[in-house]
Amino acid sequence: MERRFYIAAYDISDGRRLCRALNVLKDYSTGGQKSVFECALSVGERTELVDRVEKVIDPEKDRFCLLCLEPKARVRTMGIAVSLKDSDFFYVG
Repeated sequence: MERRFYIAAYDISDGRRLCRALNVLKDYSTGGQKSVFECALSVGERTELVDRVEKVIDPEKDRFCLLCLEPKARVRTMGIAVSLKDSDFFYVG
């Protein structure tokens, strides 16, 4: 299964929705900090993630952004960041 790297970020105004969105993103992320996450997703996982987030956020008050990283571009990290790597397996559940 082919996966692509994404950056997922949110800005959620309500604490309850924020907690729910955090739990959804944790199911799909390989790393991240606060409200920005690194995700390696297949097409199906991407669709599931977007569907689940849509059920949590209030589109009038909240914001969710999923950015696909160019697969041929070099990923540059700074500080204690860890470079993105496609691992041998992923557990989603």
